[in-house]
Amino acid sequence: MTAGGKAGYAVIVALVLGTLGAAQARTVAVGGVAQAPAVDSRPLAGGEALAVWTLPRLGVSVRNDPRDLRLLYGTRELRYAPGGSGQGGGWRAVGLRVPAGLAAPQSVNGSLYVSLAALRALGVRVLGETPGVLDFAAPAVVPAATLPPSPDLAAAAPVPALVTPTPAPASPTPGAPPAVLSTVRVGRELHRSVEVQRVVLELSAPAAYTVTRDRAGLSVNLAGVTATPVTQTLGSGDTLTLTPGGGGVAMRLTTGGGNSEVFTLDDPARVVIDTTTQLDARVPPPIDPGALPPGVTYRNRGELHLLSFDPALYQPRVVSAPAGRALGLPALVGSVRGVAGVNGGYFDPATALPVDLVVSGGLMTASSLEKRATVGFTAAGATLVGYPRPRYVLSGPFGSVTVNTVGPRTRPELLTAFVGDGQTVIGADGLTTLYLSPGAGTVAAALVGRVTPKAGTLALTFDPARYPQLPRVAGATLKAALAWRAEDASWDSAQDALSAGPLLVQGGQVALNPAREQFNTSAGIWRATRQVALGTLNGQPTIAYFGHGTPEAFAAALAASGVRDAVRMDSGSSAAAYVTGGYGNLGGYLNTVWGQNVPNAVVFVPRTLPTASKAP
Repeated sequence: MTAGGKAGYAVIVALVLGTLGAAQARTVAVGGVAQAPAVDSRPLAGGEALAVWTLPRLGVSVRNDPRDLRLLYGTRELRYAPGGSGQGGGWRAVGLRVPAGLAAPQSVNGSLYVSLAALRALGVRVLGETPGVLDFAAPAVVPAATLPPSPDLAAAAPVPALVTPTPAPASPTPGAPPAVLSTVRVGRELHRSVEVQRVVLELSAPAAYTVTRDRAGLSVNLAGVTATPVTQTLGSGDTLTLTPGGGGVAMRLTTGGGNSEVFTLDDPARVVIDTTTQLDARVPPPIDPGALPPGVTYRNRGELHLLSFDPALYQPRVVSAPAGRALGLPALVGSVRGVAGVNGGYFDPATALPVDLVVSGGLMTASSLEKRATVGFTAAGATLVGYPRPRYVLSGPFGSVTVNTVGPRTRPELLTAFVGDGQTVIGADGLTTLYLSPGAGTVAAALVGRVTPKAGTLALTFDPARYPQLPRVAGATLKAALAWRAEDASWDSAQDALSAGPLLVQGGQVALNPAREQFNTSAGIWRATRQVALGTLNGQPTIAYFGHGTPEAFAAALAASGVRDAVRMDSGSSAAAYVTGGYGNLGGYLNTVWGQNVPNAVVFVPRTLPTASKAP
């Protein structure tokens, strides 16, 4: 079930569900960082419990299905299916024994909960407990993918595609009347261009059902249930029909292409259909503030929207499309399995090549104009802002020499560096190209003429007559390093960097100086438009999106919101900020207008924490 559906459901059925044990719930922290209130534990009949959808932030991979629940932590797994043990139901374990008396999962307000005892059995580490806080160890990896169906259940009971069976309810009391579908509740929410609809079928007793899907919608067949015939057009425009028959009730819901999830709730018995529909593909779907990845914080101040990232959980990285290509922001984020991203620096629309500094993983792929503001990141997660002027410097027994330029274009009078992509041809007749592997101190290969360096290889092309001191054989000593030549900050440990500008905020104060960065304030680049920036807020790297305004208005809004440092990225038609997940897993955007494809972006990638950092 989508988090958007859960949020909507809390409103729709507030009259039929009470809050369970809210006074005794505990705040959940991960690595000492308190999570959102929606993640709080709940005291249930089987003991203190956590919602299954929150468990990936503890490092647990899940299949959040009440008919086939899976919890995987390392090599240890717990599985649960309703029904008696003789029918393959109850708890099952892989790599451990099922703890005696382990409570069954429970559904509360549309969320499936499992007991803390199940997590302890899996080996999930609790760092500390107080009456108000339950603190778990930060995971090495935050799982993103949903687990497939349990292999044992799939082998035991294969089902046809498009048809989802549910377990039969408990045997009715002899002579008891059949279950009655007494009430249909419908709720609908609009989030920009995304509609979230919930249909709740209230039953007098549990009933088995099957779901059949097609392009127009879905049908839910409730066995042994009686109801009054109904045909109703919902506020969304969908049509709901109830048709009683000899074997039960058939409910038909046309969804107009929406994505639907079906699940059950107890006490009272209900079948719930959540449908998420993107009503207008011309409008980017919004983020779901209630279902952001763990460690991501959203703030809104009018036109200003801010997404901050816990540096202990995420590493900002500069990610580029293949040379000469531009990609959509989701593609750039997905290429490194990131959770969010913002478009990068300025580029030439005709060639899709960046026009200013790009450094990724310690390799400079585009040289600096040496005048524009730059944002950079260290491997430890620190964010740097300033005006570095990096160059490659080659050193060996001969001394040192500075590389003139970076790029695929070969000029005989210059010493040129290029980071290979496995496709681009460089070099020329009479010129020598040396290959260096990142971090190596010797020449990997020395070639003459036109060559195609492999991806990630640093290639240095030169005329031997102009640079006789440089080696021309494989195995010769040669080191390449970035000399950042910065006066405003210590950039020596930077691994990634991107120049754009202008510098908007520094030290919490507006810092605009277009003359210093040689921006023409009468040109279109300075017009009022949608704007994006990358900076820091409360010590966390932060994406900022401004709906409409000038750089001056953007800078003022950032400073007023508490942003300490910020550099504007390419704005206007390129401006975009994207987060994975969202309503119906459509992805979420801060921008309300689609951004064009771009050659690079700053992407936030889940980091692998050192083992030592997880010790209590």
